Amino acid sequence: MTRIERTPAEVIEFAKENDIQMVDLMLTDVPGTTQHVTLPVAEMDEKLFAEGTGFDGSSIRGFQTIDESDMLLVPDPNTAALDPILEIPTLSLICNVRDPISGGNYPRDPRYVAQKAEEHLKSTGIGDVSNWGPELEFFVFDTARFNQTANSGYYHVDSDEGIWNTGDETMLDGITLNNAHRPRHKEGYFPASPVDTMTDMRSEMVLKMANYGIDVEKHHHEVATAGQAEIDFIFDSLTTTADNVMNYKYVVKNVAREYGKIATFMPKPIYGDNGTGMHTHQSIWKDGEPLFAGDGYAGISQTLKYYIGGLLKHSPTLLAFAAPTTNSYRRLVPGFEAPVNLVYSARNRSAACRIPMYFANPAAKRVEYRCPDPSANPYLAFSAMLMAGLDGIQNKIDPGDPLEADIYHLPEEELAKIKHVPASLDEALDALESDNDFLQVGGVFTIDLIEEWLDYKRSRELDQIKLAPHPLEFSLYFDA
Repeated sequence: MTRIERTPAEVIEFAKENDIQMVDLMLTDVPGTTQHVTLPVAEMDEKLFAEGTGFDGSSIRGFQTIDESDMLLVPDPNTAALDPILEIPTLSLICNVRDPISGGNYPRDPRYVAQKAEEHLKSTGIGDVSNWGPELEFFVFDTARFNQTANSGYYHVDSDEGIWNTGDETMLDGITLNNAHRPRHKEGYFPASPVDTMTDMRSEMVLKMANYGIDVEKHHHEVATAGQAEIDFIFDSLTTTADNVMNYKYVVKNVAREYGKIATFMPKPIYGDNGTGMHTHQSIWKDGEPLFAGDGYAGISQTLKYYIGGLLKHSPTLLAFAAPTTNSYRRLVPGFEAPVNLVYSARNRSAACRIPMYFANPAAKRVEYRCPDPSANPYLAFSAMLMAGLDGIQNKIDPGDPLEADIYHLPEEELAKIKHVPASLDEALDALESDNDFLQVGGVFTIDLIEEWLDYKRSRELDQIKLAPHPLEFSLYFDA
């Protein structure tokens, strides 16, 4: 879907026509969480769209220190939408962050990074638009509890759909009840009701996503037991798709809450079953023509082959943004369900890069990068992928031969030749530290943002994980 272009005056008129009372200004912090501030509608005039409103940037994760904390939120009129969650009529607007001293966009603003990536693509002359179609998976639980103290640490999630609940007993008027229809481990893909209990809830999510102009293709139960789901929406340009991802997550979490449940995009919340991914379809177009269709392997062009070469070469770095949590690497484990093999293939889902073969239409030709997960900040992850692909095209990086075999049945000597994604967030961050020049081309990623990302992930996440005992360690080692 092409985003509707609106002037500030048109947005103000739209608010009047829809009896809007409040205006919600949204931004995304560096780790990738939506933040917001709400204004009475009387505060929304054309000056707001030109000059913005002030806020304390030092309180936003990954933004500037307290000595340079004054920043501006400048709403993008093209993102105006009726909030489908709040009871009081509210207009939602996604904002860019501006530095009030320099007057320019703030280099650590993730949305600005995405906009720069799109401009850089145009400046190369390779193409004028990149299209993005992420497949976000998520879990919906009935309860989620977790805590870490000096002398205890635990998590507990549960869903009535969980296969482990087939033996539970519920008493009603002296009768033992258990509905029993539950998806078995790794058998949750596409079951109908009564096994899939969440169809209406997902449908409501879809209807509310429409408020943001998100065009949904389909929704369904995913492979895992315990309420794993996926809602797929139509591709769009990079920044618009990243905006859609943030609105998608907002809707999913809040509709689940309306149903008395909890939605999470955590990559691996369930032990022994499939994790949650964000397979990301991507393509480049120029003058309305797709550049990735050709007469090569699986109907791809040499341009796409080089693009894949860039993705595979820089994957260790890319995963610092695209699989950015320690939990991401509970999913990215060789021999299990996740695509950890740095190869490309048509149809083979064990490859990091897959060429979908559903349709012969040249406009449908694309690469699906299967390593990312939805804990990623989409503005940074998509931008990094685009920069890697462009590096592949500009430097003619050959990805080698495609992999056609079932990787899980390859001989050991053949398997040993295949490179894997990083095994931990530690490794991915080390890769980002040593291989980031391609990200800085055209000023898309600044070294300041890269260093902030490295420091934030290492000091606020990795160090805490390294110091905390794991519950499973008590089972393994308490009797030592």
